[in-house]
Amino acid sequence: MTPQPNPQAGAAVKAADRAHVFHSWSAQELIDPLAVAGAEGSYFWDYDGKRYLDLASGLVYTNIGYQHPKVVAAIQEQAARMTTFAPAFAVEARSEAARLIAERTPGDLDKIFFTNGGADAVEHAVRMARLHTGRPKVLSAYRSYHGGTQQAINLTGDPRRWASDSGTAGVVHFWAPFLYRSRFYAETEEQECARALEHLESTIVFEGPGTVAAIILETIPGTAGIMTPPAGYLAGVREICDKYGIVFVLDEVMAGFGRTGTWFAADLYDVVPDLMTFAKGVNSGYVPLGGVAISARIAETFAERPYPGGLTYSGHPLACAAAVATIEVMAEEGIVEHAARLGAEVVEPALRELAERHPSVGDVRGTGMFWALELVKNRETREPLVPYNATGQDNTPMAAFAASAKAHGVWPFVNMNRTHVVPPCNVGEAELKEGLTALDTALSVADEYTE
Repeated sequence: MTPQPNPQAGAAVKAADRAHVFHSWSAQELIDPLAVAGAEGSYFWDYDGKRYLDLASGLVYTNIGYQHPKVVAAIQEQAARMTTFAPAFAVEARSEAARLIAERTPGDLDKIFFTNGGADAVEHAVRMARLHTGRPKVLSAYRSYHGGTQQAINLTGDPRRWASDSGTAGVVHFWAPFLYRSRFYAETEEQECARALEHLESTIVFEGPGTVAAIILETIPGTAGIMTPPAGYLAGVREICDKYGIVFVLDEVMAGFGRTGTWFAADLYDVVPDLMTFAKGVNSGYVPLGGVAISARIAETFAERPYPGGLTYSGHPLACAAAVATIEVMAEEGIVEHAARLGAEVVEPALRELAERHPSVGDVRGTGMFWALELVKNRETREPLVPYNATGQDNTPMAAFAASAKAHGVWPFVNMNRTHVVPPCNVGEAELKEGLTALDTALSVADEYTE
């Protein structure tokens, strides 16, 4: 679709937004939301007709891009047949979505509990783990994000937690491996892995193994920085969980459904959790949907004992119809394989070239269509480009970089000292290369703030 400029309509949309919409994660008077006129494929555009390559995939969920005709048609057909129905009934779209998801989850994660999104999927996974074990505590990592609801935000290990941290949520945080900014004084991935596992087990021992219900980890942390775990780490966590009777929960809300070049990031590490949360890419975000994939062992706990939880819109027919169509499209069009190929052949080589050319790039990491550049003020000391959790004037370098990227037609996902490269998993090779060229230009602005 060719964008048609309509500034007057855009001004009306913006005025209504500023008058009535309360935006998440924002100081309401300090933001200036872009009025979006439309979106298609890997692009969206404003009311002035300017197009942007979406390097953020919305909020890392449009895994098949915007307005895929087969998914739009499936939603329309489901709406004509049955717009909604209560979750206690067997409904075709719901049953088929659960079947298709279970076919792709690792191991015996064959039961699917549907939620409205990722945060409530995490809430229910934690509830299931506590009820299954009869234990109160849950361990989660610093440098993590698990959602904005009360339990999920307390599990989160970044500054978004601070304002809501009650200190009574039964959550204990620990350090997961991240060699670039190692908390274990490691010099190799092997050392980082071994020391991180030792630290985790020590934490469990000192907390009391009989008090710990679950360990929850993002398989590959997303907004915290796309930190791929070292070989053996997730398998080691699995062993620790088995040793102490702890439920292992993997959060695949962001990493799942093709984002890493596999159906789930867990496939990269040959590990099977007891519970796995998902959302976002399950239907490319077209209709809100999330869920928990449940192992046979956990499901058996609730075979004759009622599970005390549910949602009015659990397995909503429109959302499930979109999931069915999305999964079918991904299979038919080879989108998972496409993401793996482009990641290996286009994104990684291009980002490593950028790192050689730009002193502001301290680290490159990722897989598939899931990448991050860590921006620094000084490569030798690894001093971040802006202070941790910077705002206002302190955040000027990152704000200047983001503004430059947008001016050159790419919409970046910027979080603290990182810019993520997370386009739709079916992005075209030519448009991706064009976007990476624009990113190259924008990084020159970040370079101006380096030492």
